[in-house]
Amino acid sequence: MSEQNIVKESLIEIFKRNGYTDHTRMTQRDFEYIGSEIAKKAGILISSTTIKRLSNGEFSRLPQIATLNAIANYLGFATWHQYKLSKDKTEVAVDNKTEVAADSNNDVAESNNNEALPLVGGKKRELSAQFKWGLLALPIFILCYFLFSYKKKNFSFEKAVFSYHKNTSNEIPNTVVFNYNVDDVTGDSFFIQQSWDKNRRVRVYKNKYTFTDIYYEPGYHIAKLIANDSIIKAVEINIPTDKWFFYAKDNSPKYIPEYIKTDGPIENGKLSLRKEDILKNKIDIDKEKEYTYCYFPSKLEVSSENFTFKTRIRTKELRNNFCPFIEIEIFCQRYYMILNSTNKGCASEAHLQFGEKVINGKECDLASIAFDVSQWTDIEFNVKNKQVVIKINGNQVFSTTYRKPTKLIAGLAFISNGLCEIDHVELVGSDGKVVYKNEFDGK
Repeated sequence: MSEQNIVKESLIEIFKRNGYTDHTRMTQRDFEYIGSEIAKKAGILISSTTIKRLSNGEFSRLPQIATLNAIANYLGFATWHQYKLSKDKTEVAVDNKTEVAADSNNDVAESNNNEALPLVGGKKRELSAQFKWGLLALPIFILCYFLFSYKKKNFSFEKAVFSYHKNTSNEIPNTVVFNYNVDDVTGDSFFIQQSWDKNRRVRVYKNKYTFTDIYYEPGYHIAKLIANDSIIKAVEINIPTDKWFFYAKDNSPKYIPEYIKTDGPIENGKLSLRKEDILKNKIDIDKEKEYTYCYFPSKLEVSSENFTFKTRIRTKELRNNFCPFIEIEIFCQRYYMILNSTNKGCASEAHLQFGEKVINGKECDLASIAFDVSQWTDIEFNVKNKQVVIKINGNQVFSTTYRKPTKLIAGLAFISNGLCEIDHVELVGSDGKVVYKNEFDGK
C-alpha cells in the first residue's frame, strides 16, 4: 500500500471512530470537528480543508511530518513512522501467509522434481527466503532513514509565539495588533486568519513580528496562526457590543459590512429597522443582501449546553424574494446554534446547526421548521445536556442532539434578506435565572 493510501485510510479510520461512516457526505463543520478532536490529543490543529483534501486523496506530496504525527497520535501511536510500520507489518504478515503457502507448494514440486538433490534444493530455498526478506527490509530501512532525517529538521511548532492586543476598546470596526514569531518554525509559508472565515487569511513572514488587522464585525472570534496548511496556535478575541448593532452584507466571499446607524431601532414595542434607515445609510436595496441585528454582551455566563431561548419574530421584504428567510443565531465560544427557516415552498433552503451537527434542508426533510416568515411567529429552543428541542408557536417541531462542548453563549443575532421585526427576546440559564430579556418597550 502506498503511503498516500495509508494517509487517506488513517483519516477515514478517524472519521469512523467519530461516527462518520461515509466521509463523502461530511460537511465543512464535520471536518472542523475532526480537526479539533485531533488537536485535543496531538496538540496540533490541522485545518478542515487539509483534512478533507487528504481524506479524498487529493495530494501528490505527503503533508508535513507534524501533520502526519498528529494523525498517528490520535490513532494511538507516538509517531507517523510507528503507525506506518504497523501497517507495513500487517501487510507483511498477509504476504508471509501467502508466501508460506506458495513455498509449501514449491517444496512439493521440488521434492518431486529434484529427489536426487535435496541439499541443493534446501540451499536454494534458504537463499530465496533471505533475498525476499532483504527486499522487504530495504524500503523500510530507507523510509526510516528519511523519516528520521526529516524529523531532525526543526518544525518546532511549539516554539511559535502568537498573541494580540486591541488598540481601541470595543469599537467597530476594531483594530487588533497581532504579535507573532515563527523564526524557529520550519514552513514554506505562514498566515494569520482572523476567524473561522478562510477568506480573512493574510500571509505573514519570518523576521517580522507584528501584523495589524481590522475586525469589521463584533463577536467572539478565534484567530489562528498557520504554517503551510497546519494551524499551530490560536487566540480568542472577544469584541462585544453591549447593545444591538446593525449591518448589511453582500453574498460575496470578501464582503465588507455596511453599518446601519439609526436613532430609533425600537418602535411600537419591537426592535426593527425601516426602509428609510437603509436608504439613509446609502445601502442599495436593489441588491440581494443579508441584514444582521446582533447583540454581544461583555459578560458571558450562560452554558450553551443548558439554556432556554424564546423570541417572537417576523420579517418585512425590502425587495421581491422568492424565498425570504429568517435566521436565528446563538453564538457560542465554540460552534453555533442556528435555525434558518423560510416559507414551506422553499424548505430545501432551510438548515439547522447545533454544536458540531449541521442539518441541511437539501439532504434532510426540514419542512417541519418552515413557516410563513412574514407573520408573527414564536420560536423556542430548549437545550438540556446537549439535547435540543425546537418549538414553533408552542408546538414541538424538531429535536436533535450534539456531542462536542460548545462552552458559553457569546451573543445573539437575527439575520434576514428582509428587515426583521422582533417583539421580544428571552435567554434563561439552566438554573432558571433570566440572563437577558427585552420586550423592546422603550424602557
